[in-house]
Amino acid sequence: MTAPADGKSPIEVLLVEDDPGDVLMTQEAFEEHKLRNRLSVVSDGAEALAYLRQEGQYADAVSPDLILLDLNLPRRDGREVLEEIKKDENLRRIPVVVLTTSEADEDILRSYQLHANAYVTKPVDFERFISVVRQIDEFFVSVVKLPPRG
Repeated sequence: MTAPADGKSPIEVLLVEDDPGDVLMTQEAFEEHKLRNRLSVVSDGAEALAYLRQEGQYADAVSPDLILLDLNLPRRDGREVLEEIKKDENLRRIPVVVLTTSEADEDILRSYQLHANAYVTKPVDFERFISVVRQIDEFFVSVVKLPPRG
């Protein structure tokens, strides 16, 4: 992949989200702000782990540079997914941003105990949601030095 003229290379982002409306808003945020990053989407926790471990239909999946993880997911809860990611030698280097509607102190505390890199509450307002996604993108592309892909 060739680096863009501004020196910022696109990153691979995995969105783990079961709400089609939130998936659409995230995709629109990437498109509206011309975010060059590639966004892949899975809709439940079991699918997320299969994607990350490149199992089954995800055998050719590209390892993400960043994971946006909802907590309330079918099949495998986001907390379980986060725990599995952070205890896996091959996956733990990938930054995980919990992006969820929950503002519960216990969810925030548990996410950080499981080594989430950030906890962001999803705004319900579309413009604010776009702004939050853009800020996450800018931080992880422009500010943070990410580890090389495994």
